[in-house]
Amino acid sequence: MKTGKIYFTGIRNLIQLCFLILTLAIGLHFFIFVFQASSEGNITVSRPPGVEAFLPIGGLMGWKLFIFEGVWDQTHPAAMVILGFAILTALLFRKSFCGWICPVGTISEWVWKTGELFLGRNFRILRFLDFPLRGIKYLILGFFLFIILSMPVSEIETFLESPYYKMTDAKMLFFFIRMSMTTLIVLIALLAASFIIKNFWCRYLCPYGGLLGLFALISPVKVRRDKDRCIGCGKCAGECPYSLPVNIKTSTSSPECNGCMECVNACPVENTLHMKGLKTVITPSRLAMILTLLFFLIVYIAQVTGHWKSNVSEREFRMRLRSIDIPEYAHPGINR
Repeated sequence: MKTGKIYFTGIRNLIQLCFLILTLAIGLHFFIFVFQASSEGNITVSRPPGVEAFLPIGGLMGWKLFIFEGVWDQTHPAAMVILGFAILTALLFRKSFCGWICPVGTISEWVWKTGELFLGRNFRILRFLDFPLRGIKYLILGFFLFIILSMPVSEIETFLESPYYKMTDAKMLFFFIRMSMTTLIVLIALLAASFIIKNFWCRYLCPYGGLLGLFALISPVKVRRDKDRCIGCGKCAGECPYSLPVNIKTSTSSPECNGCMECVNACPVENTLHMKGLKTVITPSRLAMILTLLFFLIVYIAQVTGHWKSNVSEREFRMRLRSIDIPEYAHPGINR
């Protein structure tokens, strides 16, 4: 079992690391693009569409517009592509986007593992508080969904063409590189909480994970337990980062399950726990291959069909960047 654990942990961590490096590279690329666009010199790098992965609210609005009007958002089209990919993976393999790809989830996991290394353990919020606290992310999600679903399609179309939305990726960058003291304190508090509590952000506060969890409820893939082979050791539940009762369930279909398969790897009895569809067993190597190929295939299709690159030209971006701090570029919902 020891060799298997090293192999398993390695393949998932490798996928996480690769996507984290990709995210950081895209972020650096975008920073250079914005820096060059803010100067008088030539722009030698293109704007990377992948940065739109951090615009899920815009992606949701884009999908509503597409469903009702058949119109694909051309301002930040990659936001729709990446959100669509994440939802597809949830439908197929539970919240595997969170457990294998999401860079925020990766950093959160590394932080609590570092805390476990230094403190010798992680702390868990008492069960009677844990369940209602998990609901916070669904309340946040519900707030955004209520706003988006109640907005007329015409207003969504206007928002997606607004000066604010055209520059929202740059405003997101400035939010971090021009960080206020309040933002810094909140980030430090979240890191501190994640240091002592497993997946604090993902478990209690992330609305993106909440959305994927709802789609995962109808996924045919679940962690399935052979109760006749199970020896009741409880190691699977002990390894679950979300403290799910895998050891007493015939199949685990909780919206909290992120498909990490740590429970499967912890089981000391062969062929007792599997991540499995109706018939097919999903191994870590198979899931890693499918997720990676599916991601790049979807991105490639989006590129060749014209559903990936923003229609905001470099000239327009540069012009708007020079006046990004004026009231015209404030969020349309903010009273001036």
